[in-house]
Amino acid sequence: MGSWLSEYFVAKGADVVALVQDEDRHSRFYTDGLAERCTIVRGDLANFLDVMRAVNSYEIETVFHLGAQTIVGSALRDPLECFESNIRGTYNLLEAARRLSPMVRAFVVASSDKAYGDSPVLPYTEDMPLRGLHPYDVSKSCTDLLAQTYAHTYGLNVTIARCGNIYGGGDLNWSRIVPGTIRSLLANEKVVLRSDGSMIRDYIYVRDVVEAYITLAEKSYDVDLAGQAFNFSPERGLTVMEVVQEIGRAMCVEPELVIQNRAKMEIQNQTLDSTRARSLLSWAPKWTIAEGLEETVAWYRKALLR
Repeated sequence: MGSWLSEYFVAKGADVVALVQDEDRHSRFYTDGLAERCTIVRGDLANFLDVMRAVNSYEIETVFHLGAQTIVGSALRDPLECFESNIRGTYNLLEAARRLSPMVRAFVVASSDKAYGDSPVLPYTEDMPLRGLHPYDVSKSCTDLLAQTYAHTYGLNVTIARCGNIYGGGDLNWSRIVPGTIRSLLANEKVVLRSDGSMIRDYIYVRDVVEAYITLAEKSYDVDLAGQAFNFSPERGLTVMEVVQEIGRAMCVEPELVIQNRAKMEIQNQTLDSTRARSLLSWAPKWTIAEGLEETVAWYRKALLR
């Protein structure tokens, strides 16, 4: 996500400052030459001095808080690391912005549908309570509540973007269904599903998310949206099996599956209602799942087969 957002801003001539913990030379941020066009601050979100230095030294006006531990399995294995990154990292960045206000004029938190937790009522709307139960879900619930605290208590101009499963070129977390399936099919291997394939999620293309984040930041300059959360979704839930089939169509192959059915502590069904974003922000997704996957597959063909 960070590479795509950086790409948009450097193309517009903006000064982009990226807080980078680890230098992954395989990441799109480096392979597509984006790092060379940004100012990089080495640091850790969990270290307040690193965060404060990044925001203060480069006089940041707009913050996009994208940094987080995002893999559910990793969070289950090491919840402390997840909490340090996602919870401490969030309040460190919010506190830095508070101390440096009014220099920081807008602050967008990249949240997730996981913040809602499990619900018998779908799709999620923004007025539903945040009820994360498992480590990653709880970290996102806390992230949202912290953002709301800084908005309502300190007047920080912070807004929250909640998305479902974001897919697109550059995602190297192969345990995720989209990049993992594409890599397997490019290697003529069977597609391994950790679940039984019936879980339902929103799948939103990364370019639509970039537009969502930018729209939210721009609107918050002109309209008082502080503390508000917005769902961004194509409003078409897909099962894991359906996504695999869509990828197969994009690659003109018939996937051969290995269904492990061993996924643990994951919510069965999650879908989002984007009425608020459509009405207040005039945002709507532009990419269908077929269009997004076609471009995504092309990126991985180039990246993995070169």
